[in-house]
Amino acid sequence: MAQKFVKLTRPNMRKLEPGKHLMEHGIRFERMASGDGRFTVNIMVDGERVHRVIGKESEGVTRKQAEDFIQQARTDARKGRLNLPTGRKVALGFENAAEEYLVKLEQEGGKNLKEKRRQLHQQLIPFFKSKALSKITATDIELFKQRRLEDGRAKGSINRELAVLSHLFTKAVDWNWIEHRPAAIKRFKEENRRITYLTTEQIARLLEAAKTDQNAVIYPFIVIGVETSMRRMEILSIRLEHIDLDRRVIYIPKAKAGAREQPITAHLAAFLRGYVDSANVGQEWLFPANSKTGHTLWIESSFRRVVAKAGLNPKEVNRHTLRHTAISHLVQAGVDLPTVARIPGHNTLSMVARYAHQNGEHIQSAMDRLEQRYQTGG
Repeated sequence: MAQKFVKLTRPNMRKLEPGKHLMEHGIRFERMASGDGRFTVNIMVDGERVHRVIGKESEGVTRKQAEDFIQQARTDARKGRLNLPTGRKVALGFENAAEEYLVKLEQEGGKNLKEKRRQLHQQLIPFFKSKALSKITATDIELFKQRRLEDGRAKGSINRELAVLSHLFTKAVDWNWIEHRPAAIKRFKEENRRITYLTTEQIARLLEAAKTDQNAVIYPFIVIGVETSMRRMEILSIRLEHIDLDRRVIYIPKAKAGAREQPITAHLAAFLRGYVDSANVGQEWLFPANSKTGHTLWIESSFRRVVAKAGLNPKEVNRHTLRHTAISHLVQAGVDLPTVARIPGHNTLSMVARYAHQNGEHIQSAMDRLEQRYQTGG
């Protein structure tokens, strides 16, 4: 008797949003960021776990093929012919290995899956494609590094991508996909550079220059950036319905580390009230625009223009400097690091600790308070 599908139906699959998935009767369907759909299978057969990437919708793969695979696997098991080798007899291509890697990591409760999936789909898979996992060489990896440098990526960002590749190699050995790691991965040496942030005087100059700029978005963008530490796209994609002026928070549904509520200052709440009160009927975004998303997407050229007008160096001050500025000033104001970490949505204290060395005055002030406490007895 054929299995009845309630979740994994054609209408439900068509309505599925990118990044979401449905799973039923051992078949998993995922809507990828590209809009394509991918079928994978995860079943138990004779006490053995079977994971397989069946294929994508763009390749003509349907749910029926996933059902057929499961049926064939169980038929083979009954006949004692199920091929579940400890080592693969056929070379496993990188793309298939990457997809299975993500499936297994999710089942094992792996960390940072969203970021790993992004790095694999956007960078690693497009470069290594179907090259046999066991045949990847040190030269291939160096070519990947060179390509990413030519794309303008920072060495630190490339190192994060290499870390995902290294973890895939390690797990492939653990899961008996390959006998040993195919190549050594040499990461870039990262300079322990000071994080650029703006002084209060520089902030004032930047805001003054932004007030008279031809782009009406750039001034509120900078105000929100220096008063919240929100990332560029978090600011540009603010929905009016997500601004709670009474509670003084902005809800960010798609933050890098997961949905969060961003606290805001009383000054920013008063500033935003003018924008909320003057919004047009039916306006959805704080910064609406005629774009594919409906909101402003790019402010880079305007930001560089304002930075230069403020007498600052556009090569040193970029839109991410606003985030660094807000976090650095929180640390220098004496706010404890766990609290600082929560405000910008950092996952770990180590990410915030980098800002603690920006200015030694607050540290010296803390030591002065310690000395005073000892000398006065409380």
